[in-house]
Amino acid sequence: MATALKNLSEYDAATIPSGKGRCFVIVVAEWNAQVTNAMAEGAIKTLKENGVEDDDILVCHVPGTFELTYAAARYTYGSLLVNGNREADAVICIGCVIQGETRHFDFICEGVANGLSALNAEGDIPVIFGVLTTDNLQQALDRAGGRLGNKGVEAAVTALKMVQYVK
Repeated sequence: MATALKNLSEYDAATIPSGKGRCFVIVVAEWNAQVTNAMAEGAIKTLKENGVEDDDILVCHVPGTFELTYAAARYTYGSLLVNGNREADAVICIGCVIQGETRHFDFICEGVANGLSALNAEGDIPVIFGVLTTDNLQQALDRAGGRLGNKGVEAAVTALKMVQYVK
């Protein structure tokens, strides 16, 4: 397991560009909120620690992980603005899908991965995949601020690094 080799919250601050003056949208799935809210908190804290102002972070919620693609697309193509007046420099998508007894898990994971990947390939700004796909709740909690760190921190670091490619 790759995460066992690296804590998701650890990063070298010297390698992270400042987020000052940049605008970030964090789209958070409400499903598995105990996990996704903790991940969102990690992302927000990391953005702020790296120069992003409160007014330059917009957090919006969608019902589930599958809906991340729709919301991300609205911000990626500029049809929705941050605080009514700014386009986002990056969108961080945070979700958590936990394996159940049916194939629903497979369809959701594949759909969101393909949807967010397509936005990255076709859109004008980075869309960050901060989605956990775990076998059980404990694995998710371990990656949402637990013993393996916080995937939200990792997603924010990725966004900060990727905005250097934005116009």
